[in-house]
Amino acid sequence: MPQTIRLSHLALAVLLIPAAPPLLSAPPPAFSAHCAGCHGSEARGSAKAPGLAMNPRVAQLSPAQLSSYIVGGNPGAGMPSFADLSASDLASLTRYLRGLNRETIVAPDIPAHKITWDPPQPGDWLTYNGSLSANRYSPLRQITAANVASLQLKWIFPIESFGLETTPLAASGVLYVTGPNQVFALDALTGSPLWRYGRPRTLGLAGDGRLGTNRGVAILDGRVFFVTDNAHLLALDRATGKLLWETPLAPPMTPASRFHYGGTSAPLIVNNTIICGVSGADEGIRGFLAAFNPDNGALLWRRWTVPAPGEPDAKSWGSPAPVTGGGSSWLTGAYDPASDTLFWATGNPFPDDNGDVRPGDNLYTNCVLALDPRTGALKWHYQFTPHDLNDRDATEPNVLVDAPWHGVPSHLLLHADRNGFFYVLNRDTGKLLLAKPFIRRVDWASGIGPDGKPVVTDPAGCPTDAANWDPTAYSPETHLYYVMALEECTGSPTGYPEQTGQRFLRALNIETGDIVWEVPQPGSPRSKTWTGILVTAGGLLFYAHPNGGFAAADPRTGKTLWEFPTNVRMKAPPMTFTAAGKQYVAVAAGPNILCFGL
Repeated sequence: MPQTIRLSHLALAVLLIPAAPPLLSAPPPAFSAHCAGCHGSEARGSAKAPGLAMNPRVAQLSPAQLSSYIVGGNPGAGMPSFADLSASDLASLTRYLRGLNRETIVAPDIPAHKITWDPPQPGDWLTYNGSLSANRYSPLRQITAANVASLQLKWIFPIESFGLETTPLAASGVLYVTGPNQVFALDALTGSPLWRYGRPRTLGLAGDGRLGTNRGVAILDGRVFFVTDNAHLLALDRATGKLLWETPLAPPMTPASRFHYGGTSAPLIVNNTIICGVSGADEGIRGFLAAFNPDNGALLWRRWTVPAPGEPDAKSWGSPAPVTGGGSSWLTGAYDPASDTLFWATGNPFPDDNGDVRPGDNLYTNCVLALDPRTGALKWHYQFTPHDLNDRDATEPNVLVDAPWHGVPSHLLLHADRNGFFYVLNRDTGKLLLAKPFIRRVDWASGIGPDGKPVVTDPAGCPTDAANWDPTAYSPETHLYYVMALEECTGSPTGYPEQTGQRFLRALNIETGDIVWEVPQPGSPRSKTWTGILVTAGGLLFYAHPNGGFAAADPRTGKTLWEFPTNVRMKAPPMTFTAAGKQYVAVAAGPNILCFGL
C-alpha cells in the first residue's frame, strides 16, 4: 500500500507540471499579412494586441465561431473586420489559431442555474417597452426627485458587442438581456449570469442584421423568444436557456428570390401569439410582419407591407408592382386591448432614393398599420411620408395614451416622425388630429394638408433623421410627450458617422405640438446613437446622453437632477424594475449593462 501511495503522488506531481506552450507551426500568409503586426510574429502578443496562442478566449470558440469573429472583427477593442478575406485565407487562419490552442485549458461554461418564476408582479418589466401601449411610463415611485441624488451603480455586466441596443426584461428577480445572437439570464440583484444561449454570427448578411443589432426578447410563461440576425425566431427554455424550437420568419425562398431579411427587434406577445417584424428594406425585400404559435413556432398569419401584383393597392407602385418594395417592420409594435388592435410601424420603400421605378404613394411603406392581431387583417393605416425619396422610415414609436383632447377623453396615438412632424391620431379611426413640426426647420414640406398628406416642396430636402427608433414617453402627470430630436438642418456635412446639427431632449404639449422645454445634448450628433426615454411616477425622467452619460431630470422642467458619466456612446433606452422589494434602473452603455439603485 505505501508503494502505491508513493507512485500515486509521483503521477500527481507529473500531472501538475505546467504544460509547455505548443510548438508553433509556420503561420499562414494571411496571419503574417494581417495579424502579426499587432499580435506578434508567433502570436505571442505585443504592446498592440494580446497573444493568440494559449488564449482561453480563442480556445473556447468553435471553428465556425472563430471564423465569424475574424470576419466581423471587434471594433470596440480595436480589431478591424476582415470580411474581405478569401475563403481559403479565412480557413487557413482559423486552422492556425485553433492549432495554437489545442492544449489550452478553458474555463467551464456558465453553470446552468434553473430559474423559477412567479405570476407577473407590478414591478416587473415584461415587454420591450414595459407595457403593450409602447409608452415608457412606469408607475414605480421608490426612486424620486428627493432621493435620486443618492442613486449608485450596483453592478455591471459586459457583453461582447460594442454598441448594445437591448432593453432588459425583468421578472421574478431575473433580467433577460441580449447581444448579437446571444441571450443572457442575469440575477437582478448582482448581475451574475444564470444561463447563456449563443450561436455564431451569420455570414453573408446585409444591413443592420450584419451589424449584430438586437433590441431584446419576449417572455411568455416558461419560454423566452428571440430573433436572430438572420431573421429566425427561437424559443428558449426560460429555466435553463435550452433551445426548444426554431423557425425562419420569412417563407421558403428560391435562390433567385432570396431577399436580405434580417432580425434586429424584440418580439411582441399579444393574445398568446408571438409577433415579429423584419429588417432589410435598404437592401431590397418585400416587408412583412407575422404571428407565430408559441408552442411550436407554427405560422398563424403574415401581413405583407408591399402588395403583390394584382392586389388593389399595387397601383400605388405603378405597373408592375415591385417584388422588392421595402417596407421593413423592424420596430416592436404596440397593442390596445380595449379595441383588440395591433399597431405596427413600417419603413422606407426600395430603392430609397429612386422614385422613377416606383411612381405613386408606395403603400404600405412609411406607415402605421392598425391590424386585427388574430388574423393580421388591416383595420386602417396612415402614411406619414408617401413616395419617400430620402429614407424617411416611419419606424418611430407609436405611443398609445388615453388622455384629454381639448377637454374630451380620447384614445390617442402619438408619433414623432423622422420627417420632422409630430402627429396625434385618433387610434380608433386613424383620423389625423394634429401634425406640427417638432424641430425648428423643416424644408422638405411646408406642412400637412387637409387630406393628411404632406405638402411637398423639396422631396430631397431636410430633415431625414429628426427622430428615430428610440423609445419615447408620455407622462399622465405632466401631460407632456418626451422625444430625443435632431435639429438636422443646420451646419455642413462632415461625413459618416458624424451628422450635422444639434440633438435636443424635448417635451411637447400634445394638444398644440409646442415645445414646452428642451435640453441640448453635449457634443456633435453621430449616426446610430439614438437612446430613449423613461418617465416614472416618482417624478423623474431618465435618459442617456448619446455621446456618453446617463441622467435623471425633472419631467416638468428638464432640469438635471442626477448624472452618471459613462464615457461611451449610448445606443439603448433605460428601463426600471423591482427586485427584493427595491426599485432599480438599468440601461446598456456601449458593451455593458449598468444597473443603478439607492
